[in-house]
Amino acid sequence: MERKHNFYAGPAVLPVEVLEEVQKDLVNYQGCGVSVMEMSHRSKDFQAIIDDGMATLKKLMGIGDNFEVLFLQGGASTQFLMVPMNLCADGKVANYIDTGAWATKAIKEAEKAGKKVHIAATSKDKDFTYIPKEFKLSENPAYLHITTNNTIRGSEYHHIPEVPADVPLIADMSSNFLSKPMDFNKFSLIYAGAQKNIGPAGCTVVIIRKDLIEKLNTGTSCAAGLPTMLSYKTHLDKGSLFNTPPSFTIYVISRVLAWIERNGGLEGIKKINEEKGAELYGVFDSSDFYNGTVVKEDRSLMNVPFRLANTDLEPKFIEEATSKGMLGLKGHRSVGGVRASIYNACPLASVKALCDFMKEFEKNNK
Repeated sequence: MERKHNFYAGPAVLPVEVLEEVQKDLVNYQGCGVSVMEMSHRSKDFQAIIDDGMATLKKLMGIGDNFEVLFLQGGASTQFLMVPMNLCADGKVANYIDTGAWATKAIKEAEKAGKKVHIAATSKDKDFTYIPKEFKLSENPAYLHITTNNTIRGSEYHHIPEVPADVPLIADMSSNFLSKPMDFNKFSLIYAGAQKNIGPAGCTVVIIRKDLIEKLNTGTSCAAGLPTMLSYKTHLDKGSLFNTPPSFTIYVISRVLAWIERNGGLEGIKKINEEKGAELYGVFDSSDFYNGTVVKEDRSLMNVPFRLANTDLEPKFIEEATSKGMLGLKGHRSVGGVRASIYNACPLASVKALCDFMKEFEKNNK
C-alpha cells in the first residue's frame, strides 16, 4: 500500500508502525476475544491499557506521583472553559499570554465563564509572528496561561516563562506535546488534544499537579458547585472513568507513547524533529521565492506556515503538491498561504519530498 505524504494540521499523521499494530489487534485484542472498541471500560483489560498509558506518559515527561493524568473528552476547546471555571476563584484574575487564534479563544472562554481576565502579554501588535519574551501579571493572579505552540501562526515557545511560586503555570500544549524534552514539573496543569502528536481525535490529555488538586478539594474552591462533567474533581475521583471514556483513542495513544519510548524518548524525537525543521526552513532561508511568516528565533518545529513571494502562485503550488501525493498544505482559512505540519510521526522522507518539490516548483515558476 502506498501512503501519501501527510501534512495535515490535525487529525494528523500517525506512525505506520502503530497503525499496523492497531490493525493486528483490531478484531481480537491480544487474544481476549473482542476488540478494544467493544470491551467494557470497567474491564481488567481496559484498566491495564489506561494504566499503561498513564505510566508511560509520566515516564516520558519525567514527572512523578505529584502529578495525576486524565484522559478526557471535549478537546482543548473544552479545557478553555474548564481551566477558568475550576481554577479562578472569586477575587482572582485569570492571566493569559495571547499568541494567536487558540490563545485568543481560551481568553474568550474565560470571559464567557464570567472571570476577570488580564492579558499579561500579546504578540498581536505584529500579527502574532513572535512569542513575547516579557509579561506583566495582574494583582491576585489565579494562574498564567500560555499556548506553547501556535498551530495556525507557526510560533513556538522555546523557553518556559518564570512565574512566582504561588502562581500556577497552565499550558495548552496541543500541537507540540511530547515533541521535545521540557521541564514539565514547572507547570501546574497541562492539556493537549491527542490528534496532533499522540493519537487520533477524541481524547484530551490533562496533567495536573496534586497541590493544585488539593485546592480543588477545599470547601471554598471555585470548583464547588460546577456542572459535574466540567469539574476536574469528578474525573480525578474516578480515574478518568466517571463516564465511558474514548476507549479506542486511549488505546491508540498508549501505543503511540510506547512508540515514542522505543524511538529514544523525547530526546530522540527532538533530534528527528530538529532535522526535519532544518530541512524545511533551509529551503526558504536560501531563497527569496518563499517567505517564512515567523521570526526565526520563535519558529515552530511542528507547524511551518509560509508564503510564496508571488502569492498568486499559491493555489498552483498547493494543487501541484497535492497531485504529487502531498496532503494538507493549504494554510488555515483565517490566514491563507501554505502550511506544512510536521509532527512527531511525519517521516523525514516526507519532509525531504516536500523540499524537493519546493525547489522544483521554484525552478519552474521563477
